[in-house]
Amino acid sequence: MSNRNPRPRSPREIMTELHGSLDRRYRPEDVADLVLQALEERLTRRERVVLKRAAMHSSRGAAGFSSMSGDYARPVGGARQVAAAARLFGRSAEVDADDPESLLEFAASMGGPIRWTPGHSDFLADRLNRQARDAAGMDLSKRQYNRRFRMLTRLSAKAGTLAAEQDKRHLLMVGVTGFAAEVPLERFAADVDAACFVAYYTARRKLRREFSLAGRDNPFDEIAALLLDRCTSRSDWWMIAQVRTSPDVLEHLSDQERGLLLGRWSAVLRHSAAMLRERWQPGTDRETMIVRRGHDSTTWNNLAVAYNAARTGWLACLSALNALELLDAACPGKMMRLMAADLAAWHSATGGDVDPNTKVWAALPPPWAVLDGTATCTRADVESACCRAGLDPASSGWTAPAPQRATAVFRPTPELVHGVSVADPVWAALLRRAGVFSGKGVKQELAAEARHGLRSGVVLSDLPVKDPPV
Repeated sequence: MSNRNPRPRSPREIMTELHGSLDRRYRPEDVADLVLQALEERLTRRERVVLKRAAMHSSRGAAGFSSMSGDYARPVGGARQVAAAARLFGRSAEVDADDPESLLEFAASMGGPIRWTPGHSDFLADRLNRQARDAAGMDLSKRQYNRRFRMLTRLSAKAGTLAAEQDKRHLLMVGVTGFAAEVPLERFAADVDAACFVAYYTARRKLRREFSLAGRDNPFDEIAALLLDRCTSRSDWWMIAQVRTSPDVLEHLSDQERGLLLGRWSAVLRHSAAMLRERWQPGTDRETMIVRRGHDSTTWNNLAVAYNAARTGWLACLSALNALELLDAACPGKMMRLMAADLAAWHSATGGDVDPNTKVWAALPPPWAVLDGTATCTRADVESACCRAGLDPASSGWTAPAPQRATAVFRPTPELVHGVSVADPVWAALLRRAGVFSGKGVKQELAAEARHGLRSGVVLSDLPVKDPPV
C-alpha cells in the first residue's frame, strides 16, 4: 500500500499503483488517497473535501497502518520443484515457475531421456522395467531412474495444483471485482476519471465481512457516486461496466458490447457452478447451510461469491437486452454461502429465522444441475419457491436484477480479526496471532495478553459471548 514518501510521484506512477490495487486488497481509504493524487487540481472543492475525509484514514494519514493483509493469498509457484529437478538431472531449461503449462513443458523436456511424459506418470503402471530401460539406452541404476521418475511426477502434480489454485483465485477476483483485474494498464491509465471510479469501487467491493447479524453495506457509497458522476459520455464505459453492471452504466454500451459482457458472465456462471458441484457434500443441510466438520467453507464461499456475482451480471445484461424471457425455460438460482454455526446460533437466539433466500435455494434444484441440463428449473418454479418463502422474486434478485440500494455513507474500514471489529491494529495483530475468534484453540503463550486485550474493551463488535474464553 502507499507509504509516506517525500518524493513527488509522477502521474504514471500513481496510475500504475492504482491499477495494481485492482488485483490486491487495498482499503478504500488508501485508494481514496491515491485518487486525490491522481486527480490533483481537477477536483471541485466539494469533491476534494469528500475524498480528503476518507484519505485522512489511509496508511499515509493520521490513522497509520492496518494489521490486515493488503492482498489476497497467491498460489505458490513451482520454483522449488524446478530447482530440485534441475539439480537432479544436472541441466536446466527456461521455465516460468508460476505458469502451470510452462511447468509441464519443463517436466516433459526433462523426462525425454527417461521416457517420462505428462499423463503417463503413474509410479506403478508407467515406469519402464529393466529390459525397457536397457533397450532405451539408459545408463541409470533403478534407484536413480526411480528418483527422476518420482521428481517429474511431483512436478506434474505441482503444475496441476497450481493451475487449480490460480483458477480459484481468478474466480475469487471476479467475484469481488468483476473483470477489473483483467483491464490492461494502458487502457486503465488512458481514462483517469473512469480508472479512479473503477479502483475505488472495487476496493469497496473487497471489504471483509463483519461478524454481524446486519447485512453488508452497499459498496456503492458517496465517494463511488462522486467519482462516477465525474464520468461523461466520452468516458470508457466498457471499462466501468467490467465492475458495475447497473442500468445507468449498461445504457452507455452498444447491444454488441452488452452481448459480449453477457457471454463473459455466462462463462463464469457455468465455470463456478461446475467447481461448486465438485465440492458439494451431499450430507450438507441445504435448509440451514451450516458449516460441518470437513467442509472447506472458505473455498465454497469464495466460489459462491463468484457465482452470485456472475449471476447478477448475467441477469443485468439480459435485462438490458430485453431478454429476460429466456428465464421462462431455464432459471438457475442463487448459490448460498456456508454459515458459521456460532453465527447461526446467535441469529436463532435473537429470534431470527433462516434467511428466506436459503429457503428458496433449498426448494430448487442445485444451480449446477440446471446449468448442465440434468435438472429443470423455470422462472415459474423460482417464483413459486419465492412465494412460499415470502420473497418477491424480482425485487429479491431471483428472476430480475435486484433494485439498486441507497447510496451508503463512507465509514473507515474497521480493523477486523476473523470478522470481529477491534479498536486498535496492534491489538488486532496480537489477537490474530493468538488465534482468537479463529474457531481453533488459542495459543497458550499469548493467552494472557489476549485475555487482557479482550477485557480492556478493544473488541467493538457485538458478540454472542460477552467475554470469549481464552
